[in-house]
Parts: sequence; C-alpha cells; structure tokens
Amino acid sequence: MVQRRDSGPRLRTPFARAVVPVAAGLAFFVVLGLFTWGIAAYLASGDNEPSDRLAPSRLDLGSVTGRASNVAEDGPLLFPELSTISGERSLVVDHEGDDPTTGWRLYYAFPPDRPDCPVTQVRGTATFIDCDGNELDVTELSPPTEDVRPVVQDRRLLYLDLSAFSQN
Repeated sequence: MVQRRDSGPRLRTPFARAVVPVAAGLAFFVVLGLFTWGIAAYLASGDNEPSDRLAPSRLDLGSVTGRASNVAEDGPLLFPELSTISGERSLVVDHEGDDPTTGWRLYYAFPPDRPDCPVTQVRGTATFIDCDGNELDVTELSPPTEDVRPVVQDRRLLYLDLSAFSQN
C-alpha cells in the first residue's frame, strides 16, 4: 500500500472547492492588470520623447545596388503604413539614373493635397491608382514635406530616415 503525503490543507466542503479556485483566478487577473497598468504608467511618465521602442527612426533597405535593380525591374518600392506610431503614412521609394548611390527619391503614397486618398501600385510599373481610379506616375505623388528622406551610407547601404515620423 502506497502512503500519501499530506500536501497541505484540503478543501473539504463543496462551497470551498467552488469558491477558492475562482477567488484565486480573480486575484491572478487583478495582479496581472496592476502589473500591466504599472508598465503603461512607467512608459507614459517619461519625458515624452519618441522612442525606437514604439517607432523606429530608421528603416534599413539593404544594398543600394540591389534596391536600384529592384526599382529598375519592378518599379518604385511601396511601403504601406510604415512603422509609424500612428501607422497612417505610406512611402514610395524611387530611383532615377545609372548610379545606385545617387538619384533616390521619396514620395508619400497619395496624390498632392489628398492625404485621405491612398494609392495602389500597378504591379511591376511606376504607375499608381488613386482612390478615385485615376492613374498617376510616381512623380505625380506627393513629395514629403517633413525631414523624411532616403540616405545612402558608405556608398553601399540604403536606409530611410524616419526621424520625422517618430515625432508625429
């Protein structure tokens, strides 16, 4: 015969067996909620500076020659709802010329003065369709007015400087 070790107090009544697990579950969720609230309060209590934790200030695109080849073959690169705090900005990266280290251009993915009218790209081309069904060339898209720009680093790597996005 196997002898049982006493594992602590047992819940003997049906009422105790019903109430104690429910109370323990409620206590767990209260503690979890307070922990989550504490983290949110800590993050909100800072100096309210934008953080790379919420929205990165840079998006690495890789090799300038690789991206220039992509644009030459398939048209401009469209980045919808690009890692911004609000998630409302979409960007189009285009390249012009034979030198992959120069000629990079950036546009918002909507017509000028129509930020409420996002565009979609016609696959493999530099043509975009706006929300009204109008065809637009990449050069007819809205140029960025903020300090958002493509940057070539060490004549090899391309990245987008999104520091203005992180501040919005």
